[in-house]
Order: sequence, then structure tokens, then C-alpha cells
Amino acid sequence: MSRALRILQIVPSISLVYGGPSQMVLGFSQGLAAQGAEVTILTTDANGDVDQDPLDVPLNCAIAQDGYQIYYFRCAPFRRYKFSWGLLTWLALNAHEFDIAHIHALFSPVSSLAAAIARAQKLPYVLRPLGTLDPADLQKKRHLKQLYAALLERPNLAGAAALHFTSDQEAKVSERFGVVTRDWVMPLGVVAGDEVSAEAIASVRQRFGVSSDRPLILFMSRIDPKKGLDLLLPALEQIHARGSAFHLVLAGANPQDAHYESQIRAQVKASPLADCTTFTGFVSGEAKLALLQAADLFVLPSYYENFGIAVAEAMAAGVPVVISDQVHIWAGIQDSRSGWVVPCAVPALTDAIHEALHHPDDRRQRGANAQAYAKQHFSWEAIARQMLEAYEQVAHRQPG
Repeated sequence: MSRALRILQIVPSISLVYGGPSQMVLGFSQGLAAQGAEVTILTTDANGDVDQDPLDVPLNCAIAQDGYQIYYFRCAPFRRYKFSWGLLTWLALNAHEFDIAHIHALFSPVSSLAAAIARAQKLPYVLRPLGTLDPADLQKKRHLKQLYAALLERPNLAGAAALHFTSDQEAKVSERFGVVTRDWVMPLGVVAGDEVSAEAIASVRQRFGVSSDRPLILFMSRIDPKKGLDLLLPALEQIHARGSAFHLVLAGANPQDAHYESQIRAQVKASPLADCTTFTGFVSGEAKLALLQAADLFVLPSYYENFGIAVAEAMAAGVPVVISDQVHIWAGIQDSRSGWVVPCAVPALTDAIHEALHHPDDRRQRGANAQAYAKQHFSWEAIARQMLEAYEQVAHRQPG
């Protein structure tokens, strides 16, 4: 019997403040370990770009967790860019001990240089762009990214064993800078968690000021311009004006752009939504699970979203979703009738939410469809098994 595959997962940070796409590396690694792989995560203690303290974790040593191990390294000297000389030095010294590396994020210096080191060390690597190759994302700091791509990312793409996309649409729209690549399309997984009690649901509603007789509309994501809050808030104002009762819970924050978050809070406070909206900040653990299961409808009208991990989490909890057609898993949601898919426009979003609120039986059926779809397509066990088979095709097994 051949020995277990030795896998490196390299990600700039797994802090909650950077959202689900980074944190998914934990569930992914647990899934791979459960399939028998030896998994090591390399990451930094980055915990926000400005005023936040770094993560309070041991540095430069292996921390055992859920069948895999994590190495955290000091984020220095460029904290804003989640950079770490320590991580790169460790990789250069130890790359030969591994069979393959899975590197998460492009246009991040630590990820870009990790790919260059892997290439120099003849270690096969897979790149997961996290939506950074989406034309909409590339427009931000366009000239700087063009230079960065020419110097670093184009050679990294050319040398990669594969690119890991999380949806067909993400792969279809992604820029390759003229490089021909091998593409793997595999979704992200979610952990549904145990069903919480009716008492826990009642408690979370009470905690966030949601009356038991009002549908709870949940937005659970970073408070960020790309998430479509400029569409959602006017849509809900129109629905409120029609006399429909609901309570909006905005579960998220944005330590990286506190000014925008403050703008959204001020906008809500000055609007008719003030008395039926609760800001919770980031939620996690049991509170997050209870809030998801308490929700009657999940909304995310993003302008672009390479996957939408929060959408998948809501579906796994049995919550129907209203999303834009720029959330790249929209086709599966539409085909399975797991919710409503709309263009990035206020009238269409207004109509979809209004329909969901006023047809509770249909809403519950779509929630059941969503849960069944998530169980079939977003299981870490199935995804890890599929990924291991793909790794085996490109990995260089070392004697051992």
C-alpha cells in the first residue's frame, strides 16, 4: 500500500474577518484528512489590515486540529498584504517533504511567492483564484494588477498543475493572461451542523429583536460594496412601503473598510428600515447556526461572487435563497428551485423578495429543495474524495 498523500494548503489568512472563502480551507483540510491524507496548512496570523490585533495563536510550530496540522507565521513586514517571510522561508526549507501544494488566492504576495518557490522546488501546485481572475475584480487597481500579472501571476498560472475553480461560470469568465491551463471545477463544501432546538431559534430571535410573527430576512456576509446592499436596502424599503412585515438581520462587518460599514449603518438608521433591522456584526459557532436555522429567507444580491459560501451554508440549513445571477452557483439554485435568481436590479430583487414573503408554502418547499441540493453537492466528504483523485494525477510522490 502506498503511503498517504502529503498535501500543503497555503492561504494568506484563515481569520474570520476575511470571510468564508479563506476559512473554507479548514473544512477542506478536515475532509481530506478524513480520507487518509496528511494535510498541513501554512498561513499567517493576519487578522485585519488596519487596527486589529493579530490572531492570538502559537507561531512557527505545528498545531494539531481535526486530523490535520496548522503552522501560523508572523504577518510581517507588510501587514496590509498578509505577507510573511517566515512562511516563505519555511516553505523553501520543507517543500521537498510534500507531494503537492494547494495555494489559495492570487494577487497576494505570500501566495504568489509561494507558487514561485514551489515551482523552483519542483513541487506540483494547484491555484485557487478566489474570484481574483474575474474581469470585474481585475478592474480594481487595473494597471497595478496588469504589472503584477506580467511579473508574477502569469508565470504562476503557466506553471500550475491546475487551476481550481468553484463553479463552471467562474472558470468560464476568468482571465488567464494568454496562458492555457488545466482547469478543475469543484465546489466548496459546507458543514450543515446539527439541527438546533425550537428554544434555541426562539432565543436567537429574541437576542436580535426579531418578533416571532415576522419573517426573518438574513444577509450574512461582509458589509462590502460588491455584496449588493445598494440594491437590497432600496428593495426592502419598497416592500416595507407596500405594508409587508419582515425583520432584516445584517450579520457581518468589514474591519478592512470601516467607513463603508458606517455608511450602511447610517443609511439604515435614516431610513424606514430602522425599526426592523438588526446589525449583529460577525457571528460564528452555535449562534451562526441558530441564526441560519431561524431565518425564513437568505439574500445575497452580489455584483460578483465566484462561489458564495454563505449561500451554500444557508441552503444546508434549509433556508431558501434570493441571489443575483452574478453569484456563480446560480444555475444550480435555479434548476433545483432552491430559491429565486434575479439580475442586479432593484425592481427584480423587490419582486422576488415580495413573492417569497407572501408565499410561505412555496418558500418552505424551496428551503427543503435547497437543503437536499446542498447535501448532494456541497458535502466535504464527496469534494475531498474527488479532489484527492485529482491530486493523485499530478502529485509527485516522495519515497517514505
